[in-house]
Amino acid sequence: MVGGGIFAVLGLAIELARVAAPIAFLIAGGVALLTATSYARLSVAYPSRGGTVAFLNETFGSGVFVGGLNVLLFFSYVVMISLYAAAFAGYADSLLPGHPSSLVDHLLLSGIIILIAILNVAKASIVGGAEEWIVVAKVVILVLVIAAAFHGVHWSRVSTGAWPDPLAVIGGGMVIFVAYEGFELISNAAEDVRNPGRTLPRALYLSVGIVIALYVLVAIVTVGTLTIGQVRGASSYVLAEAARPSLGQAGFVLVGVAALLSTTSAINATLYGTARLSWTIARSGELPEAFDKKVWDRPIEGLLVTTGLTLVVANAFNLGSIALTGSAAFLIIFAAVNVAAARLAKRRAPRLLAWAATAACLVSLFALILEERKHNRGGLVIVGGLVAGSFALEALYRKITRRVIPRHLASRSSAAHGISTGT
Repeated sequence: MVGGGIFAVLGLAIELARVAAPIAFLIAGGVALLTATSYARLSVAYPSRGGTVAFLNETFGSGVFVGGLNVLLFFSYVVMISLYAAAFAGYADSLLPGHPSSLVDHLLLSGIIILIAILNVAKASIVGGAEEWIVVAKVVILVLVIAAAFHGVHWSRVSTGAWPDPLAVIGGGMVIFVAYEGFELISNAAEDVRNPGRTLPRALYLSVGIVIALYVLVAIVTVGTLTIGQVRGASSYVLAEAARPSLGQAGFVLVGVAALLSTTSAINATLYGTARLSWTIARSGELPEAFDKKVWDRPIEGLLVTTGLTLVVANAFNLGSIALTGSAAFLIIFAAVNVAAARLAKRRAPRLLAWAATAACLVSLFALILEERKHNRGGLVIVGGLVAGSFALEALYRKITRRVIPRHLASRSSAAHGISTGT
């Protein structure tokens, strides 16, 4: 979760929600936390490496609706990798002398995508083996920046009198929802976790809770340290700029390096996971059979197709449109997962909580669309095209291939027939 998201969208969040960015992060985190409760129950009831894919298939069957959602999920991860690559290029630019051109940006973001793809094809474990250390390093650096910058916060800048209207805070702030994406992948480990009924809910709740606190604090020190003009001037590397007043140039470089490591590890983890997600969806019959084949016991076809699509998206669209597309797509998918949790719940309280999570996702999506109509209509067209295209591709593919789509990808937990357990 603390991968490339916070480095990529912090500047964008502040430009949209302005000094209310901490509240925007808090609201987005609340939606993520509500959705995490649904994932906790579904993960225990239907343990599977398929995660979201398995939950949707189990609940809604194997029709075009679920197939379209699964294809949308695949494309959403492609969008996320593009977001991380764009963030990598932005922070790399900030560490290079002079003012690099847009051509340099495209070379940087394309180069890091291709490099990580090559490492995965070669079965290299250089990035993966260092993942835990990178996570520790970036969290420590974020905490250091918060601690160092907190005493210099101008609290008048974050006063309620300077906030924009509520729709701008909710709708504009929802563009940053992509920064919370990632907690749902915990459910993919359900089959490999000891005592999943205890471990998975704790992992989900702790992950989202800790990240909410971290993001809100980061947003506070950023808007309390920098003016809106400074944020706009350093939008693609604003967190590094926020470290400069308290930690000097060394702090700027430190955060820049942390961002490069974070976005690199996020690209690696997401590309690796998306290649396997495409294999899972193909195995269910909702993507072409080529994705279902493995080379060297790995889904190489899925990896190569994912890499190609990512290169197109990352180079064709700007950061704002990429973030908007990712947030909207995941809000749609999470709404469907929350409906699944509500339909499968046996007890009243979990059912009501799941419906509340569904409503939170849909209201957030509606507010996001209303707000982005003012700033990024082109991005909304991209979102509409992605959603419609996912369902159209699924319908066309089924008509052409007539593949049989299995419904059950998960094995029911012996402790949970339905999701009425105490989780």
